[in-house]
Amino acid sequence: MALADPDLSDSTAFITGTTRGIGKQIALALADRGCNVVSTGKTTDDDSELAGSIEQTAREVRERGPEALALELDLRDEDRVEAVVEEAIDRFGEVDIVINNASAIQLANVADLPADRFDLLTDVNVRGTHLVAHAFADHLAGLDEAWLLSNSPPIVTDRSPGKAPYAWSKLGMSFITLSLAEELASDDVGCNTFWPVTTIDTRATRYFGLGTENDWRTPEVVSDAVLEILARDPAECTGNSFYDEDLLREAGVTDFSAYNVTEGDPAPMSARLFAPEFERED
Repeated sequence: MALADPDLSDSTAFITGTTRGIGKQIALALADRGCNVVSTGKTTDDDSELAGSIEQTAREVRERGPEALALELDLRDEDRVEAVVEEAIDRFGEVDIVINNASAIQLANVADLPADRFDLLTDVNVRGTHLVAHAFADHLAGLDEAWLLSNSPPIVTDRSPGKAPYAWSKLGMSFITLSLAEELASDDVGCNTFWPVTTIDTRATRYFGLGTENDWRTPEVVSDAVLEILARDPAECTGNSFYDEDLLREAGVTDFSAYNVTEGDPAPMSARLFAPEFERED
């Protein structure tokens, strides 16, 4: 087994939702490969009641050697998105990796979800992905090689009872990203989505009670999968929806136990959120 170890020393990544969980782990994994990081999110050092902050992630990136910039960002604020993107480009000159990681979650029936919560899911997830992609599209197209990745699932269903509003917003993230792959096909920008097969141990997972520790893997399984994407040629690797397990199996991983939170055998709960019939390949 030889996991990808891309040299990202000449790269800068703009990542949404880096205060904790998957976003923070991706930021640190990229920093370990030399990548500068723009750490964005809503939680700052001033929010003392919450563990993790954009500044803390930036500090940990700097401890690894690369540069980091922490920028407070509410993805619902169009003007702020544009200002933050401009500041990131002004600071680093080029931002060649954009990762839409941040999202809101609430699993509920249509009848049980009020309009303001529907708006939150839509505004943060699909609209936020659009705003970030819109703000970066011309910049990425002007680079020799670049990436735009979204933490969102394959589009394999036209309904999701019990969680339709959330599913709509996450599938919308994928729809925007995969459409952008076609729009930037001649500009060597690799636009892809990535999604974990199992539930990942995050603050949201614990808060919403999405299974138990026996059902979870650590965020490292996702960050390793992202590195597998970034080790490829963006001109050739675009328009794909990847599961983390598939990417890692291609790299030779046969035993995923190192990623498990406990000694349990996590079921594919995350994949089945949107693909109820999902089964792992033998």
